[in-house]
Amino acid sequence: MTGHAARNLHEGDTFASGNGTMGAVAATPRLMRAMNERLLLEHLNMDGSVSRPDLARRSGLSKPTVATALANLERDGLVQVAGRRGGVRGPAAVLYEIRPEAGYVLGLDVGRQYVRGALADITGTVQARRSRAVRMTSARHRLAQLEGLGNELVAAAGVELGDITQTVIGSPGVYDPRRGALTMARNLPGWEDPEVVADLQKVFGEATVVENDVDAAALAERDHGYGQDVGTFCVVWVGTGIGMGLVIDGQLHRGAHGAAGEIAFLPVADHGMNAREARHHGQLEAVASAAAVVREARLIGLSGPLSARRVFSAAANGDARALAVVRREANHVARAVTSVMAVVDPELVILGGGIGQAPGFAEAVIDELKTLAPFVPELRASALGDDAVVEGCVASARERAWRRVLERA
Repeated sequence: MTGHAARNLHEGDTFASGNGTMGAVAATPRLMRAMNERLLLEHLNMDGSVSRPDLARRSGLSKPTVATALANLERDGLVQVAGRRGGVRGPAAVLYEIRPEAGYVLGLDVGRQYVRGALADITGTVQARRSRAVRMTSARHRLAQLEGLGNELVAAAGVELGDITQTVIGSPGVYDPRRGALTMARNLPGWEDPEVVADLQKVFGEATVVENDVDAAALAERDHGYGQDVGTFCVVWVGTGIGMGLVIDGQLHRGAHGAAGEIAFLPVADHGMNAREARHHGQLEAVASAAAVVREARLIGLSGPLSARRVFSAAANGDARALAVVRREANHVARAVTSVMAVVDPELVILGGGIGQAPGFAEAVIDELKTLAPFVPELRASALGDDAVVEGCVASARERAWRRVLERA
């Protein structure tokens, strides 16, 4: 409930339950207190440090009601005095804020070559951040690496793992609630086994959820990146795999099965694709992932120890063969973006991932779009870099943790 829709409750008032399955419920004194306290928490969450008179004015509650509610919230460890506001006539107003220690959230990003994470308090202030390179290993070893990273983060923040209110883990794939397992996460061997999600919850708590990594990146762009002032945009992530996070009217769009944005499976007409890879990972990913860039580079004569990063570096240095590979990659991505434009018509397209954020790649995609699309949307490389998924996981964890804090109230 926000201040725009709420009002001061009086004993004997009635209200309907949120799920619509129950009739009107009489507002008892205890219920009134709880609703008023939640209302003030919402205002403090939105506005930061606020005085009692300001809270009364914004919420529509009486000053005595606000004073009582704040005292209860302070006693429960949810609110604290933030200081006093000076520079005005009369006594300086006491300012109140959400107590940062009211909850902690953990955001983790698990990839094929790394694990990253951040721990933040309930206000969103990051207390610790870590990143570790890892080898391509089994699911058991990957779980151990995540657990080790989590232990490092809580130690650095001076808290315990049991203090974490909510953990969100960004991972390739889509969670299937029927199996209690991930699907479409084949870039992480063993990660689709049913016991993986259960093991994660054993380590990090039952409230732990797994979020698609690119969806998490889209949340980060919405809250901290180029998507802050944009209603509808998409993040196209190109690296070890390829995927998309889609925000429509400010809300992350997951689709009926949680698979919205799995553009790796877009059918593309390319006779040179690896048939086995196309079947397991999707046709677009078979021709547009980092592995596909390396394979294409070898086919046209580049030799030595190759990686997508080295191919793009060679292109930046003027190597004609590498430039041809980059142009081909840009064409694949531009075709995917054109398909998305035809269905969603986003205001903005953000490129992320090791390839998506490579210097000059956004410009190359724009050049290809000019030949494919009826118009070219605003297209930018992400400014959040490697932290995008972690930032999105922290944002998602904070939203979930905040709902639990309100339930406690």
